[in-house]
Amino acid sequence: MKWVRIGDIIVLNRDVEDPEEFLEMPGVRGVLLVEGISGPLRKPRVRVLAGECTETIHRENGCLFRIDLSRVMWSRGNINERARIPGLVEDGETVVDMFAGIGYFSIPVAVHSNPGRVHSIEINPDSFEFLKSNIELNRVEGVVEPHLGDCRSIAPELDADRVIMGYVGTTHHFLEAALECVNEGGVLHYHETVPGSIMFSRPIKRIERAAHPRRVSVLDRHVIKKYSPGVWHVVLDVRVH
Repeated sequence: MKWVRIGDIIVLNRDVEDPEEFLEMPGVRGVLLVEGISGPLRKPRVRVLAGECTETIHRENGCLFRIDLSRVMWSRGNINERARIPGLVEDGETVVDMFAGIGYFSIPVAVHSNPGRVHSIEINPDSFEFLKSNIELNRVEGVVEPHLGDCRSIAPELDADRVIMGYVGTTHHFLEAALECVNEGGVLHYHETVPGSIMFSRPIKRIERAAHPRRVSVLDRHVIKKYSPGVWHVVLDVRVH
C-alpha cells in the first residue's frame, strides 16, 4: 500500500481494511482513496474512507497550497522539479507558466525568486479558483498574474523570458504557442512522457521542428519519474535563439 500526506489528509492509492487507523496520526483529519483521473481537465475521482474533509492547506518548499482533493489533482511526483525551477529564474525575468494548476510552479518561483512578473495560465475553473487563493495565501499578488483560459490563446499574447510547460501527454501540441511567446534567448522547460528507447531524442526533435527556423540548444535534461511501464516523464531545459 502506498499513501501520502497532503496537508492534514492521507491519500491512498488502494483501499485498506481499517482506514480509521490513519485518523490516530497527529493532525490527520481525513483519509481519501484516489480511484482515478477523468477527462482533459484531469478531475480526480476520490472516495472518502474516514473523516469528512477533502479540503486542506499543504506546505511544500516553504509555500502554502490550498486545495480540495475532490476537485483538483495534487501532483505528487514533481516535488524536486518544483524546487529546482526557482533557482534558475533570474532577477526581473518574465515567466509564463502555461499549465499553472493551483500554482505548483508559479508560487515557488514568486516566493523564492525575484521575477518581474509571473503569468499563470489555467484552463480548469476549479484549479483557477485555488490558484487565485494561493496567490493571496502566499502574498505574491504583486508578482503573479492569473489568467483563466486556454494557454494556446493566451500565451502568444505575452512576452516571456522563461516558459514552464509542466504538463504531460500532449505537451508537444502546445509548443507553437510557447515558441510564439518566448523571447530571443529565452528558455523553455518542456515536459513530455516518452518511451525509454527514445527518451530524449523525440522531445528534442519535436522542439527543433516546432522552433524552425529558430535555433535551440539543450541546457539540461533529466528524468522526473517513471510514468508507466516503459514510459518516462522527462524534462528538457532548452534555450531558444
